[in-house]
Amino acid sequence: MTKETIYSFNSAYRGDFAVKAYRFNKGEKSCCIVGALRGNEIQQLYVCSKLIKALGELERQCRISYNHEIMVVPCVNPFSINIGKHFWSADNRDINRDFPGNPSGEPTQRLAAELLSKVSGFQYGIQFSSFYIQGDFIPHVRLMETGRENKSLANLFGLPYVMVRKPRPFEETTLNYSWQMNNTIAFSLYTSATEHLDEESANIAVASVLRFLSRMGIIKYQCHGGYIATTMDEEGLMPVTAGVGGIYKRLKKPGDEVVQGEVMAHILHPYEGTVLEEVKAPSNGIVFFAHGSPLASENLVLFKLIKRLKN
Repeated sequence: MTKETIYSFNSAYRGDFAVKAYRFNKGEKSCCIVGALRGNEIQQLYVCSKLIKALGELERQCRISYNHEIMVVPCVNPFSINIGKHFWSADNRDINRDFPGNPSGEPTQRLAAELLSKVSGFQYGIQFSSFYIQGDFIPHVRLMETGRENKSLANLFGLPYVMVRKPRPFEETTLNYSWQMNNTIAFSLYTSATEHLDEESANIAVASVLRFLSRMGIIKYQCHGGYIATTMDEEGLMPVTAGVGGIYKRLKKPGDEVVQGEVMAHILHPYEGTVLEEVKAPSNGIVFFAHGSPLASENLVLFKLIKRLKN
């Protein structure tokens, strides 16, 4: 394992800014794994740290295949991680909306351009991502439908679901999209948490990446088969929204099965504690996403369901 700084600059008010990368083995650029791009992506950082530890052990045991290089970038935004800020600490820009970047632009655009230059050329790219709405997911692989995505390879992670979505215009400035435009087969992996550690889903994420690397012949690693993934279009998910605003008391979590009419959450009056709304399941299904903040506003998406037909 070698550790290097792939981007840095001096800061007048803090220590120098530095993005670190960990390289395993030498040879063809086989796989690059990127963790936290935002300051609240603690789970994503944690998963990368566990992967670095696992890959380091595999390298010591000579179980990374000959002529295959793996690179892990655990954190792209250490300043914001340090102060617990979601976006860029100086001007609140989102790095994952600044790709492919601009070497002469704003700090986040320069960072995005430099990062993309360092992570391009790899055959496979894996990003541990977070959603724009605060909440928890069933662990899954997400693909952007660019015409260059590979659904069959996404199944090799052995996660229960592969979610496919058509990119919106603002998503054409993300790392995943830019990777694909630079001929890297890119995947976004979502675990069950973002701002807190979830050990179970972190272990699932690490196992899924090692399973993928093993099945692609990049590492020599014995793993269980995982799931036979269900591939879905994200537009097929059923949103469940809040009818009123208030304190949100969640009763269901990702992976839970619900039946039509079952109460999934309560919206409470913030001053009086009375129940303003019982949020009920509009259909039989499985909870795929659940909002995580303790507050809810009117019309906010609280859950997304994988709809099931009635028995």
